[in-house]
Amino acid sequence: MKEIFIERHEKIVRIAVKTNGQLSECYIEEENNEPKVSNIYKGVVQNIVPSIKSAFIDIGTKKNAYMYLKGDLKTLKKGQEVLVEVIKEQSGKKGAKVTENVNFPGNYVVLSNGHKELRFSPKIKDDKFKENAMINIHKPENIGVVLRTGAYGVQSDEINREIQTIYSIYENVTKKFTYSKNIGLLYDNDGIIGNILKGLKHENYKVIVNNLNDFNFCKEILEYKFEKVNLEIYEDAISLFNYFGIEKEILSLRNNKVNLPSGGNIVIEKTEAMHVIDVNSAKNTKNSSMKKTIFETNLEAAEIIADQIKLRNISGIVVVDFIDMKESEEKKIIIEELKKHFKNDKNKVSIYDFTELNLVQIARRRSGKSIFEYIFEKCTSCNGKGVKVKLSYIETMIQNNIERLKVEQDVKNMYIEINDIYKNEIKSDILSFVKNIHGLDKNIYVNYVHGIDTFKIEPLIFNSQIKNLHIYKVYPEEYID
Repeated sequence: MKEIFIERHEKIVRIAVKTNGQLSECYIEEENNEPKVSNIYKGVVQNIVPSIKSAFIDIGTKKNAYMYLKGDLKTLKKGQEVLVEVIKEQSGKKGAKVTENVNFPGNYVVLSNGHKELRFSPKIKDDKFKENAMINIHKPENIGVVLRTGAYGVQSDEINREIQTIYSIYENVTKKFTYSKNIGLLYDNDGIIGNILKGLKHENYKVIVNNLNDFNFCKEILEYKFEKVNLEIYEDAISLFNYFGIEKEILSLRNNKVNLPSGGNIVIEKTEAMHVIDVNSAKNTKNSSMKKTIFETNLEAAEIIADQIKLRNISGIVVVDFIDMKESEEKKIIIEELKKHFKNDKNKVSIYDFTELNLVQIARRRSGKSIFEYIFEKCTSCNGKGVKVKLSYIETMIQNNIERLKVEQDVKNMYIEINDIYKNEIKSDILSFVKNIHGLDKNIYVNYVHGIDTFKIEPLIFNSQIKNLHIYKVYPEEYID
């Protein structure tokens, strides 16, 4: 069973997916003007660089998007208006990557302006189904239609209804492109919530949200997709992620070492260009045969590696250093194990065979930012050798606690213990810290403690507590005129 938890907090949406009680996926999306994958824009070509076969396109965001050009570069001209879809979000100094092949996905079909044919998912092998579809599916003349795997076995009438619905969206987008004078966003493809809910393939799910607008949005999508809607709204004072223990599970992802059931482990490191995963046998000594120990450790690691890449939303190039194996048959089994556990990944994944150095390369398409990018950063206190939770993320968690305590006890004085690695950052702008934790209407006491795991917070109820802790008061004492 899948449980999907959707927590909206101001401009940030966090989604956690549990599969059979285990955290399996985690996504964070910040509402800003940055282009997101699957969004469709009207843009204007700013520059064409033949040496790298790329065009740079103004789509109304801070950074120009870029598009690789195929074939004759003269088909695109500077100043030309173009309809583009984002296929890779901007990262670092690079703008978003876009394409003129615009797609409109549904449950059963994808409409695409990249061709004008009726095509089928490679996973649909049934020739009789294909023959019937060629006769009964009503494809618009000016756009291509691809039948997705989910269309197999579905009645033609239902598929045709979806085609008409999506084609209406396509026509609206093209009209906006033609008649709008301004560049910018033409179509928001439902964001991260829509993408995840549309990917559900069965009714064995439960969705819990903490926001009424998101509840109604989810209801609309799920009612279209399923006969039964298993949807709840969460309204308690304690935050959704805290109540279900998800916050603690997310914070544990800052550990780069993940233990294997046998006693071995994997270590995940991020470099400037890629992620590197090292597999170690460590305490795995249950087999007398070293050859068998190595193979079983690598086999376990293959499953855990796939799980961790999906859970942490790691994308780009991942290089895995498995423990050395000599047998080609064993290597083949490891590759098949990796492919099996990436089978249902919503992001496109390519897995390459072992190199001569026993390395395996995994390429995973980028979709949103990784958990690391949103929550963690390098720790300067340990010379960049470790990571710490970003102060902005801690502020959000403290704010959740303050809001809960306000509902439950309505106390005026809040005492916060926080790791001393944040001391300089907080003290340099204490007013912003208090504002970010929604503490402007309270008395805030902060104690910087060495070695504490992120933070602790408690209300000060008795005068004796307030008197004993007065030296830690940071607000509003310093800001009284």
